[in-house]
Amino acid sequence: MASRKSLSRLFERRVLVAVACAALTGFQATYVVGADTPQVLNETSMLSHKASKSVLLSVARAGDRIVAVGERGIVLLSDDAGKTWRQAKVPVSVSLTAVQFVDPSHGWAVGHLGVVLHTEDGGETWVKQLDGIAAVEALVDYAKNDPNVQDRERAIKDSEWMLADGPDKPFLDLYFADKSNGFIVGAYGLLFKTSDGGKTWMPWASHISNPSNLHLNAISASGGKLYIAGERGLLLRSLDGGASFETLKSPYEGSYFGIVAAKTGELVVFGLRGKAFWSADNGSTWVPIEIKTDAAIASGTELSDGSLLMVSQVGELFVNDPRSSKFRNLSWRGVGSTSDVVEMRTGELSIVGLHGVENALIKSSVAR
Repeated sequence: MASRKSLSRLFERRVLVAVACAALTGFQATYVVGADTPQVLNETSMLSHKASKSVLLSVARAGDRIVAVGERGIVLLSDDAGKTWRQAKVPVSVSLTAVQFVDPSHGWAVGHLGVVLHTEDGGETWVKQLDGIAAVEALVDYAKNDPNVQDRERAIKDSEWMLADGPDKPFLDLYFADKSNGFIVGAYGLLFKTSDGGKTWMPWASHISNPSNLHLNAISASGGKLYIAGERGLLLRSLDGGASFETLKSPYEGSYFGIVAAKTGELVVFGLRGKAFWSADNGSTWVPIEIKTDAAIASGTELSDGSLLMVSQVGELFVNDPRSSKFRNLSWRGVGSTSDVVEMRTGELSIVGLHGVENALIKSSVAR
């Protein structure tokens, strides 16, 4: 485990954009065990009139509002379908990798240095619920004291390695079913669960089979079924709301960067070099998706008409008809590297990436 030092290459949910983000923010772990808390964990994100042009890694809807997050703790809010943006106050300055809302008010964001943030006012204000220091301490305590740990010796060894290596491990994605129950995933097999809206977090990695501590890059859910995608073709499925997970047979040995579970029961999973796969049976079998790109697929989302949309790292958009494994390229391409996409209440798409929020918005109805 300790020999895998290439954190910056694979741990990001949107790998290629995140590498650029790391370069821009100077991300390199400098934490020393026993030293003070890294300054960025207690340093309020700097307000900037250029924030909408900063590196943004994730975007989500909070009711009619759009919330985007990215480098240096930037959180942007738009109440007019992406026409204008304003920056929220955030208590940390670390890069935020993913954001999700369960209703117009309640949302969470995760990021570098093990940060978990929570808002109860639609993103106007945020509080820190967890960071890498507390996460590692929880891992050590869990490994030593929880009666449910199966391989205690290995769990203690892994947790003590993380403690010695420092709190730099990022969380890469999250899924909340409601205001109380959620999961967060991250580098080196990090998996935590909460049942109280993030007030407390329980290490949950013992509930999955991941002996190599592979990075868990993405998590998605639909119909009570939970899915996790990671590096080296790792695919996990839970049929009981996350109480237990099974390893799925993967159609691909490379790393997955994202997975989308649709309300219809369909799944799409995607990764490097345009590799993407579709499933109609909850991940039991997979069909290759033939799309014309060699770029990494950065993100995906389910549209309001039931179709699935994927966006490549270079801004290409691919969409299917509901319940179809056939995807086609939309005649639109973004400017610069792209990291995430969300459908707005207007039916248009808001796209974020290396150059901030895309000015070009298209009607998702062109997919039909």
